[in-house]
Amino acid sequence: MNSNIIRTALFVPATRPERIPKALATGADVVIVDLEDAVAESQKLEARTNLEAFLADNPQARVLVRVNAATHAQHVEDLAVCARHASVAGVLLPKAESAAQVTRAAACGKPIWPIVESARGLADLAEIAAAEGVERLSFGALDLGLDLGIASGTAGAERILDQARYALLLQSRLAGLAAPLDSVFPDIKNLHGLAETTAAARDMGFGGLLCIHPSQVAVVHETLMPDAEELAWAQRVLAAGASGEGVFVVDGQMVDAPVVGRARRLLQRAGQALP
Repeated sequence: MNSNIIRTALFVPATRPERIPKALATGADVVIVDLEDAVAESQKLEARTNLEAFLADNPQARVLVRVNAATHAQHVEDLAVCARHASVAGVLLPKAESAAQVTRAAACGKPIWPIVESARGLADLAEIAAAEGVERLSFGALDLGLDLGIASGTAGAERILDQARYALLLQSRLAGLAAPLDSVFPDIKNLHGLAETTAAARDMGFGGLLCIHPSQVAVVHETLMPDAEELAWAQRVLAAGASGEGVFVVDGQMVDAPVVGRARRLLQRAGQALP
């Protein structure tokens, strides 16, 4: 899945298996069946049983699974279910804190998306990103904020979380990973705030967001889509660059390799074929 553009990854709790087909129909780029935070401790076994039944009955479906953390009693069994089904396209590893945890999870044969949610995970991010089997990074702003003792939702908290975002971007680039996904936006009804958060994530270099409600999918996609003016500019740049010149002028502005790269990324984000 490294070559795919992932803008939205929509969570659905495994305790509500009837919602999985609905989530798959939302247009989200990927659906994550959740065995962790959305599932009460008393329902862990039921959730995993539901997941396995869905996977057996829907072999054509493609989902990701958020397993329980490496230190959780259900972790090994969660991974075993993922390993048994080709329908599982990847595993989200919550509360990732070491490369060793990632390596053990990757033994299930699926791409791993570590979720950084603690100071320890952030401190060991370089090793986590470089671990065999990692495809993409993300982070949990609420859990990380709690661990760091910051006041969630404040300007000060965002300054700290932006440093975590920078670390994810940097380590993703150094490890050759797909663009990371930003944390969930918890205020489900605040679609304007979601659009602002998505635009900021886009401008920082994130590929998209983790989503917790179907209504968020279209907003994220629309916000990430380049507008018509940007796409027309990108097409003009690549058309002019076809001459093979290292530096040239488009719309009165000098264009060199980094500008060409930006034009290519805009077209890729829009799903357009590159010349």
